[in-house]
Amino acid sequence: MYTGIKHLHSFFAYILLAAIIFSLGYAIYKFVTKSPFDKSAQKMSMVGFIASHLQFLIGLIVYVVSPVGITNFSGEAMGDSLSRLYLLEHPLMMILGVVLISFGYVRAKKPGDDARRYKIVIIYYTLGLIAILSRIPWQVWPT
Repeated sequence: MYTGIKHLHSFFAYILLAAIIFSLGYAIYKFVTKSPFDKSAQKMSMVGFIASHLQFLIGLIVYVVSPVGITNFSGEAMGDSLSRLYLLEHPLMMILGVVLISFGYVRAKKPGDDARRYKIVIIYYTLGLIAILSRIPWQVWPT
């Protein structure tokens, strides 16, 4: 079971990154062309929002069932950089990334100036993407 969920988490990471980049690119394009923030813009930002929450849910399951997850929590694990990455740094930065994306999505849904709404999506999705990219375990990530 653990191996399957771990592979799903690794595979879905590609989908998540594509969804966030797609949502971000769409918002940038619409901002530059001064388009109104309509239902299609809201749906495109929802793509990144939903993908980040699904990946978080899968990651939470991996964290609970993984031998390098919560069951490995100790002071000794904090001394090893790879264990610390899996145990603390990766989960915390992913949570921060999901929170930033969620905050941007929710704030952009509120009525107001269209340019401001696009800026909110662009800023918060970019910050969320940076947080996510900063702590992906690249050395063991499948290619």
